This record gives sequence, structure tokens and C-alpha cells, in this order.
Amino acid sequence: MRAVVQRVKESSVSVNNETIGKIGRGLLVLLGVAKEDTPADADYLADKIVNLRIFEDENGKMNQSLLETRGEMLVVSQFTLLGDCRKGRRPSFINAADPEKGNLLYEYFVRQCEQKGIAVQTGQFRAMMEVFLVNDGPVTLIAES
Repeated sequence: MRAVVQRVKESSVSVNNETIGKIGRGLLVLLGVAKEDTPADADYLADKIVNLRIFEDENGKMNQSLLETRGEMLVVSQFTLLGDCRKGRRPSFINAADPEKGNLLYEYFVRQCEQKGIAVQTGQFRAMMEVFLVNDGPVTLIAES
């Protein structure tokens, strides 16, 4: 499982010009599920991301987590994160999970974050989406299980 985690001042996702998910201060998580991933990978990544100390404390140091700041999370499924660009000019997506498994683990990841007390909004699995964000910092990290 691979995630691009972006600290944002705000973020939203739209499908067919309709906003389906919107958050204020928090994290935008672009989530890719690999074919070998299991619920244990989602558990690990959910715990890792909600506890990452990437928000500034009162001294301006990145020392607080999403849980501590009571920030929100927008999770957008993005199988292209599993694209392998090492050979040729067309990415290979052979390592990405099939859609059924990908959706199950995507939804499981979202539930795990919610169970930790995070307010989560989502995109729409397998839809053509437009993602808007105001990156805060910018702070952008890659997290993997």
C-alpha cells in the first residue's frame, strides 16, 4: 500500500463538477493498493498517517499529529501510485490490486482512520475525479506499508 500524504489548509474532490468530499485543515491522502496488500497493511498505514508528527506546535516545530490537531482527512483512491515507470514509456500497473480488492482495502483504510477519531471525507472509487488542494508548507510525504 502506498500513500502520498499532503498537509493541506483545505482540499476537495469533485466528480462531474459536483463536490463529493471537502475538508479544511488536515491531510489529503492519495491511496494506492497493491495486489499483495492485506488488511494488516491498511492497519499499519492508517496508524502511521494519523500519528505522523507533521503539524506545527506552538513553537513552530513539526511536532503534532493529525489526531492531536483534530484535523480532517480526505482520502482519494489512486491506483496510478502503483505505476512502474522504469521500463519503456508506458507505466505498468501490474502491481496494482484488482478493482474489487482495491476498493475493499480502500474502504477498510477509511474505516480504520475513522475509528481512530478522524473526520474523513472520500473521493469516489474508479471515478474520474478532480482534486483541489491548498498545500500547507508545502509538506508532502510518501508512506508505504
